[in-house]
Amino acid sequence: MSTPKYEQVASAIRSQINAGTLKPGDQLPTTQGLIEMYGVSYGSVRTALLILKAEGLIEGRQGEGVFVR
Repeated sequence: MSTPKYEQVASAIRSQINAGTLKPGDQLPTTQGLIEMYGVSYGSVRTALLILKAEGLIEGRQGEGVFVR
């Protein structure tokens, strides 16, 4: 069985943060941008972001977007 799409997206973003490609304070692309970038559904992006938020890697700011912590 293959890895769920949301886990693939979470993994890709996590790798970019760990590699320093995405640094604290950097803004992630919009949900729509991530959907297009990874070719996944809204639900997959949403779940991936919730996982990363729970891990303390990213934070959402009302009306501004999602940023690396």
